[in-house]
Amino acid sequence: MSLDMVVDGYPRQVALKGDLKCHLRPLEASDELAFHEFFLAIPTEERMFIKHRVTEPEVIHDWCQSIDLGRNFPLLALQDGRIIGAATLHQQLGGWKRHIGRISVLVHPKFRGRGLAKNMVSEIIEVARSLGLEKVEAEFIGEQEAAIRMFAMLGFSTLARLPDYVKDMQAVTHDYVFMGLDLVTDEEYAGMG
Repeated sequence: MSLDMVVDGYPRQVALKGDLKCHLRPLEASDELAFHEFFLAIPTEERMFIKHRVTEPEVIHDWCQSIDLGRNFPLLALQDGRIIGAATLHQQLGGWKRHIGRISVLVHPKFRGRGLAKNMVSEIIEVARSLGLEKVEAEFIGEQEAAIRMFAMLGFSTLARLPDYVKDMQAVTHDYVFMGLDLVTDEEYAGMG
């Protein structure tokens, strides 16, 4: 399936626990302010584990003005115009990992525990499958136990756990957990049908 066909499938409404409804759609350039506000709502201790300096407006500006859905597919969850979650499929378009996507997900603290992260990761897995990827991977620090369990429930397995391997923004070491999932690609997705 082509990227255009994937994008044409949005926006999509999703029902969550607690009678909460939201819409999923890819990031747009006009989301810049709301996307920055979303990251500012994430507790400081959690932001230490994000690889980018998401509190800096220039970082978010660059992301929103340089959207390349073929390389990074950021899927947003919105409720009443407010971003409440973001999941991204990161791809390398060439090289030895071109068949593997990497997934990241983050949910606004006020909207956790309602199944949004699980829903968004499931959606990103389907996007990866639709784009013909064969595997997806995810990275965590050891303390992200709830996220690790949720990914395991979706079929991911732990490929590696390295003690005290990564450092957060405060230079504190943490275990590194690397998980992966093989995507079963049927003939339709593989273009053989």
